[in-house]
Amino acid sequence: MTSTTRGEDGNRILDTDRYEIDTDPGRLDIGLVHHWLSTDAFWALGRSRDTVERSVRGSLNFGVYGPDGAQVAYARVVTDRATFAWLCDVYVDPAHRGRGLGVRLATAVRDHLAPYGLKRTLLATLDAHELYAKVGFVPVPDPERLMILSAER
Repeated sequence: MTSTTRGEDGNRILDTDRYEIDTDPGRLDIGLVHHWLSTDAFWALGRSRDTVERSVRGSLNFGVYGPDGAQVAYARVVTDRATFAWLCDVYVDPAHRGRGLGVRLATAVRDHLAPYGLKRTLLATLDAHELYAKVGFVPVPDPERLMILSAER
């Protein structure tokens, strides 16, 4: 993948097959992202539009855009840009799956975060372990050290 990265305001990563990855939140189709997450992403089914909007505002967002400029994928990163990041809400439109966009998106996230020198970047996945392994993610070495405070307590 050939890419060019610019400053944080409107970062663009250009892909040789004419898909573009951009971190400009103003370019996101929030309605489409909400639709994808709330109706098709098992981890976010029923998520409200307000919750999606608030999550976008509080995150570093990555949109993938097809040759016609329409958004075809999304990912967001919750980070302090100093020590930690959490990659979440990774979604590729079903019509664009099978083209390697998930790996390209995760690679763009990894490469974008690299200059921050984060101690760790975390993600949770039910079924995409092989995809994320291609980018360098590995199972948590000491899962017994992790804890969660869930809303369903």
